[in-house]
Amino acid sequence: MTAESAQIAAAYAECERIMVSAAKNFSYGIRLLAPEKRGALAAVYALARRIDDIGDGDLPADEKLRLLDEARRDIKAIGGPTTDPVLVALGDAAARLPIPTTAFLELVEGCELDVRGARYESFPDLLHYCRCVAGSIGRLSTGVFEATDPSAAEPLADSLGVALQLTNILRDIREDLGNGRVYLPQDELAAAGVVLRLDAHGNVADDDGRVAALVRDQAARAEKWYRDGLRLLPLLDHRSAASCAAMAGIYHRLLSRIEREPEAVLSRRVSLPAWEKVYLAARSLIGAR
Repeated sequence: MTAESAQIAAAYAECERIMVSAAKNFSYGIRLLAPEKRGALAAVYALARRIDDIGDGDLPADEKLRLLDEARRDIKAIGGPTTDPVLVALGDAAARLPIPTTAFLELVEGCELDVRGARYESFPDLLHYCRCVAGSIGRLSTGVFEATDPSAAEPLADSLGVALQLTNILRDIREDLGNGRVYLPQDELAAAGVVLRLDAHGNVADDDGRVAALVRDQAARAEKWYRDGLRLLPLLDHRSAASCAAMAGIYHRLLSRIEREPEAVLSRRVSLPAWEKVYLAARSLIGAR
């Protein structure tokens, strides 16, 4: 093994370590990929995780923006000389697979919106944010999957990313509100007569049930994005389809629970037990065959 190949192997190993330790939901699907694609998607995840961690960290806003600008420069230099293991792995993956690495720039833009405390006046405004932070990951992943028809696959991957992000927004409504973040469209909150606030117990206040009703309506809209995005699966090879179906399936099942019991997200973080995630991953692999 040459020094260069050893460096690349170590870089992929580091990305897989990051994935296993941090990607609680996505790791179930990533593990279903063929090894050469698994490493590439782990590298995509590792850089996305790094960017997200900047936006979600405890540093002052101006320092976060500085670090995000550094990340932007790193993205533009992917494929060039570097000793950063995540960038080494991504450079190798992008040389082998049609990964649109510039999509990471959209993720940086979305994180900057978070740092600046952006609110979204209407759903089209929120949709732009969702496409930045999640549609971008869908498109990056599709490059790893090598869809049979990339031009058809890209917008479907974008839609699936939007579906997952809308699910995240509903799941995390309480936590985000505690951090001063509100993602639901301001015009829809006003139309529903909802003012989001935490009560004395740190839960989302909902004395008249209007917030729960709004969450249910938002979940129904997210369901439509899943229906569109899941049309991506027939465009993928069976291992890639299984991986994609497992990752999306976990979030889709989570959305179904939120839609059935919207009150739950107002007081706790709704999640799936590990056994159910394993079941969904196994079912995805069988179904893809």
